[in-house]
Amino acid sequence: MEVINQKTVRTDNTLLAVTHLTQLLGYAIGFGSLIVPLIIWLSSKDRVEGMNEHGKAIINFQISLILYIIISIPAILLLGLGILGLIGVGIIGFILPIVNAVKAANGESPSHFMTIRFIS
Repeated sequence: MEVINQKTVRTDNTLLAVTHLTQLLGYAIGFGSLIVPLIIWLSSKDRVEGMNEHGKAIINFQISLILYIIISIPAILLLGLGILGLIGVGIIGFILPIVNAVKAANGESPSHFMTIRFIS
């Protein structure tokens, strides 16, 4: 008897943590915080255990941040509340990927703080 199309799923917490940390590329080079994790997620979601859950969390979080930025820009005209929103988005967008990378390295589920679930 011959086995055809056998898929092996491996545990790779380091790749999960690196995928979360690639969200910080937006702070380093100005872009890539959505594209790079999306590429990693799509290329390894069937081969790495937990990548599908973490990848969806990353993409949902990045789309949520983009939406919050789009809402905050016109809110600048409303008593300057948009500036506070942009500062909050910047802080949350920097801290949460680091927290989720540590959780991924420990084998835990990612945090969904301020995340709208677009992909479930």
